[in-house]
Amino acid sequence: MKTVKIVLIVLAVLAVVGLIPICILAAIVIPQFTEASTEAELSSLCTDLQTLRSQITLYMIQHNDIPPTIANFEDQMTGYTDIDGVVQAAAGPNIYGPYIQKIPMNLFNDDDTVQNDGTIGNDSGGWEYDETTGAINADDNYDGDGDGILDHKDL
Repeated sequence: MKTVKIVLIVLAVLAVVGLIPICILAAIVIPQFTEASTEAELSSLCTDLQTLRSQITLYMIQHNDIPPTIANFEDQMTGYTDIDGVVQAAAGPNIYGPYIQKIPMNLFNDDDTVQNDGTIGNDSGGWEYDETTGAINADDNYDGDGDGILDHKDL
């Protein structure tokens, strides 16, 4: 009976001791995966911003320097438009677009809406858009380092 107790105690100690290296390894590896995930999301956000900005610029070139309107932004960017920005049903002569397939998702707030409330970084939509200039920014309030400065406000 005494031998069984000793064996059980030894097994328990080995189980705990065996878990310690696994816990240490997890403590090292898990933050690295989290950081890599955040870096991938940031890279995607920058790519989406670059795409949106370049396609808004192309739209403006083809529409006499007039940017898409906030009211029709998605339709004007994903559909066909005439020179005046009026959405058309199909391609044809003097019909432009589409510029993007869909509005991309801002991965930092899981929002793909485009809005214009005048404040970049208040998390009221996926993207903050200024229809007078055509400027577009990420509208999430991500502060990864906790310094009180929004990380994506000036991208």
